[in-house]
Amino acid sequence: MIDQLVTWDQEAFLAINQGLSNVFFDWLMPVLRNPYTWAPLYLFIIVFCIRNYRNKGILIVLFILITFGIADALSSSVIKKSVKRIRPCNDIEFKEEVAVRVRCGSGYSFTSSHATNHFAISMVLIMVFYRRWKPILWLALLWATLVSIAQVYVGVHYPLDIIGGALLGSAIGYLTGLVFRMTVPGFASVKSAS
Repeated sequence: MIDQLVTWDQEAFLAINQGLSNVFFDWLMPVLRNPYTWAPLYLFIIVFCIRNYRNKGILIVLFILITFGIADALSSSVIKKSVKRIRPCNDIEFKEEVAVRVRCGSGYSFTSSHATNHFAISMVLIMVFYRRWKPILWLALLWATLVSIAQVYVGVHYPLDIIGGALLGSAIGYLTGLVFRMTVPGFASVKSAS
């Protein structure tokens, strides 16, 4: 069963890493996974929240930061160090088949911290803003999905690393979103900007 799962994961990896290979994606995917690419978005979220919701906006930003901190710590410091799965670009038996498009890194692979962190942030944003602005659902999930798929395309994560990270991050974001709703009751459904 485990061998079959690993085989499927490697086949899915190659379908994305090599099967989707083209000049445009070779340029785009490393850009999508780079945190500096998204710095303007992060800044916009901070400014938007504080400017439009004042003290509640500061709480939203605080919850986003807490969500990120929990997600990153669980993925990087707990799960990766417990599972110790080798990255595809470092796997001695597999790396010859991998098209590596960024620096491989020496850390472990499962779960993808990029996927965990972006799905966690996406989910907490959905929990906070969905009733006020419904497009946040597909925009946030599309953003997290693109960043995550880019991790496979550039050769640093398997699809199961991404799926695990997406599930972990979504669960963390959902839980911190629930705590936000309890901390600031009525925010998710009230239309006022106070």
